[in-house]
Amino acid sequence: MAIRIGNAAGFLGDNLDAPRLLAEQGNLDYLTLEYLAELTLSILARVREKNPAAGYAADFLEVLKSLLPALQNQPKLKIVTNAGGMNPAACARAASAVLAKAGLGDVSIGVVSGDDVLAEFPKFQAAGCKLENFDTGEPLDTARLSLVSANAYLGAKPIVEALAAGARIVITGRVADASLTVGPAVHEFGWGWQDWNRLAAASVAGHVIECGAQATGGLYRHWEELDLGHVGYPIAELEADGKFAITKTKESGGRVNRQTVTEQLLYEIGDPQHYLTPDVDVDFTTLEVRDAGENRVHVENATGREAPPSYKVSAAYRSGFTASGQLLVCGRDAVSKAEACGRMIFERLATAGYEYDEKLVEYLGTGVSAPGFRPAGEVREVMLRVSVRDARREAVERFTKELAPLITSGPPGLAGYASGRSSVRPVFAYWPTLVPKELVTASVEVKKVDEWNTQA
Repeated sequence: MAIRIGNAAGFLGDNLDAPRLLAEQGNLDYLTLEYLAELTLSILARVREKNPAAGYAADFLEVLKSLLPALQNQPKLKIVTNAGGMNPAACARAASAVLAKAGLGDVSIGVVSGDDVLAEFPKFQAAGCKLENFDTGEPLDTARLSLVSANAYLGAKPIVEALAAGARIVITGRVADASLTVGPAVHEFGWGWQDWNRLAAASVAGHVIECGAQATGGLYRHWEELDLGHVGYPIAELEADGKFAITKTKESGGRVNRQTVTEQLLYEIGDPQHYLTPDVDVDFTTLEVRDAGENRVHVENATGREAPPSYKVSAAYRSGFTASGQLLVCGRDAVSKAEACGRMIFERLATAGYEYDEKLVEYLGTGVSAPGFRPAGEVREVMLRVSVRDARREAVERFTKELAPLITSGPPGLAGYASGRSSVRPVFAYWPTLVPKELVTASVEVKKVDEWNTQA
């Protein structure tokens, strides 16, 4: 027995047609959709601040509408997604409205929550958890930092609980990316939570497919050989003993081979002997990866150890304001003119009484921003990009008004205010930390669409 799990979203903003095409052509048991990253959570926290009924991946609703025929015609198909973001219950209510309108009121939706631990920080600290930044070792000072969000990376257990309760669609907040695959595998095969090697295998499979087309030819070094305009998204075929294959649909472009899979295996793993997830500590060095035919790769011999005792927590705090603007500089001496414009902007701001916590001037097209990529010959077109960050909103506001005057008071060859007057945006800085698992409680709620649809 094998199950087919396809992933058709690697981030919020990924291809909107990929889920439908994969569901139609992939003969899937499960479709996973992975939307969240640390930056995404900060963005969704900001969205929820403005609207308490929002804060989830709104793209999921558009995707769900495209998946209605597949849900109607493929009774075995289930969906597992972290589209819930900062507000999983609100996402479920919005999704239920889409499903109810299509006559799918009997579908059960499971919601996994408990990852949002911002309000729990005082409890954690009272229990002796210092919430140290695991990059710097600095303990968190909540009096000094204005926290916006804090989300624990939950594991697969609550996903399994939701599936066992009959959920056909599982919507989570922040869970580890690989857990979206581990959950269905544990549910289908009945693995134990100490079956480390099989949990490791499912985690590796989840890691390979979690970034979507990165495993099927996206970013591939021989990209020019591929049809990436119609790139397929990856499918993991998992067996009960932990072996699995990575493939894609025959109708799609791209490529699955040992290179594309190993390139993705190396993505964001840190120590290859200790790829830490909430479910298992995975050793990537024991893996055997081999081509097994056209667009098919076998992976086996995954090994795992006991899962770490803590959850990773991704927290964000306010860190001032930022803005960025662009000017296109053309003609002879384009580089020197762009450099002069950069100086003029900050000379004029200094005259107005403004200095900045951070500033950055880039000359895109010269190779300065990408060392080793300097063009040959004279550069006659440069995109000048200037950015600032400061604790004072008014200082950043003033910066946004200094690029446009260069159009008539700077050197010749400025081909337009490329970006228009830029907007001032809040800066959310990142605070990664760890919290003992016993201090975090995940919760699962499974209800029919009609019940979610009537919930206030």
